[in-house]
Parts: sequence; structure tokens; C-alpha cells
Amino acid sequence: MVLLALSIFAHSLATTSQGVTSYPGYHLAWNDEFNVDGPPNPQNWIYEIGFVRNKELQYYSDKNVTCRGGYLVIEGRAERVKNPKYDPGALATDWQKSREYSEYSSGSIKTATKHVWTYGRWECRGKFGVTKGLWPAFWMTGPTHPWPSNGEVDIMEYYNLGYHANVAWGTAKQYVAQWKSVRTPIEELAKAAGFSYAGAWSKEFHNYRMDWDKDFIRLYVDGRLLNEVDLKTTINKSADGANPFHEPHHILLNLAVGATGGDPKLTTWPSQFLVDWVRVYQKDGN
Repeated sequence: MVLLALSIFAHSLATTSQGVTSYPGYHLAWNDEFNVDGPPNPQNWIYEIGFVRNKELQYYSDKNVTCRGGYLVIEGRAERVKNPKYDPGALATDWQKSREYSEYSSGSIKTATKHVWTYGRWECRGKFGVTKGLWPAFWMTGPTHPWPSNGEVDIMEYYNLGYHANVAWGTAKQYVAQWKSVRTPIEELAKAAGFSYAGAWSKEFHNYRMDWDKDFIRLYVDGRLLNEVDLKTTINKSADGANPFHEPHHILLNLAVGATGGDPKLTTWPSQFLVDWVRVYQKDGN
């Protein structure tokens, strides 16, 4: 049944003269093709700067993000970067202020304050290396509640040789998420797609996709369904009692280093997360 559904889906597509795929019943609500060299379009994106989350090793900088040759290039580098928020009196547990330097830099951008959407088909075409220490992601979260009650969907998240398709929402405990996560080994994805090994898979661009409506979130890579979440199950157990997946969300693209991504010491630098395009489609009438 899944193969039949994928076949029907593939034959339902059309491509416009601009190269953007069109889907019956959907219209293109927003896109960025990254075709102009230089910084990402400021009407679409803002930068994250500094030590942002998860006790990751990298310092996020706008200098690590550019558009070049038709791609968004997010580059991780092994370089010492001074932390302007360093406080020699900070406790070691205050990881954003107690580190005077980072030994790595990278980039993260998001559409927050520029564009948010509720529901739709969200797609990204990208590629990344599958070495230990890297943690690229195409994901979304909402602005309405504190994390995780604002909801999080990792449409594509890679670390430790696994492709992760995850959905999270709030529990009764602050900062603790309820997850529905699916990890698929890159080696499995590679062989299923006809590649001889994971490294060959990583040299090609792939399509990361979310279909999101009022009933379900479904996450795909190259048309293969990886995770399906019934939104009747995603009601926060936090005080707000909200269902974050009936609320607007924004897009994030980033390349983290270390933390969940693993020890980056054997990673070849610089390392890049390349994005060909990002597109948001919504159903006709919305």
C-alpha cells in the first residue's frame, strides 16, 4: 500500500517553468531558492548568534551563512571564537557565559518574526556530510509558548549515522518534552535508495518533507514516510493545555556541532550543510 501511494504521489506532480514543483490541491505560499549570492534574504531570515541551545560546542555567527552558486551554505569550522558574553564569575553550569572561547563556529537561521505558517506541505532540498560530530537540521517550532509546549518538529535531523524525524510537545514537567521519534540509520536509507553506502547517499541532495494538517503530521525523506503523528495525541500536559500543532510555526535551518551530534574531533573541517531551496505549500482555499 505504501509503495502504491508513493507511485500515485510521484505521478501527480508537475513542474512549473520556474522549476518549482506544483501539487494538485496546493498552492505555493512561500519559498526561497537562494539564487542571489550574498547573505540570505533579510525579508525571509534572521540569524541566531552565540551559544543558543543544548550545550552545543559551536558559536553561531552570521559569518558562517551565505548564499553562493544557487545554494544556501551553512558552514561549520574548527576555529577559536571569543564569546562576547563571557563572564569569569559565571558558574560552570551557566554554559553560555562560563566559556570564554568556542573552538567551533557554525550558522543557524530562522524565519521567526518574518514568516510563520499553520499547516501545509513544507519541503527542503539539501545535503550534508554524515560524519560524527555534525548535527544539521531542518525543523520548526512555535512562538506562542515556552519550549517544548510551543511544539517542535524535526523534519530532518541527523546525528550519529541516524536520520531522525521527530515531533515533541509539552509535559507536566517544565522543559521536559513528550516525543514521538523515529530514527532510521543512514545506511538503511542509502541501500533502500540504491546507494552502496551511507557516504554515497550523503554526496547527493535529498528532499525532506512534512505534510501537516489539522489531523496529522507526516514526515518524509525522498517520498518515504518515516513518522506519522495523530494530532489528537499532542495536547500539552503543561498548564496552557494547548495543542501547539494547531498554532503557527516558523522554520529553522542550522548546523550544530557536538552535544547530541557526538565528538567532532575526527570531523573534516570546514563542513557544510547545503540547501538548494525551501518551499511551503498550503491547500487551496487556505
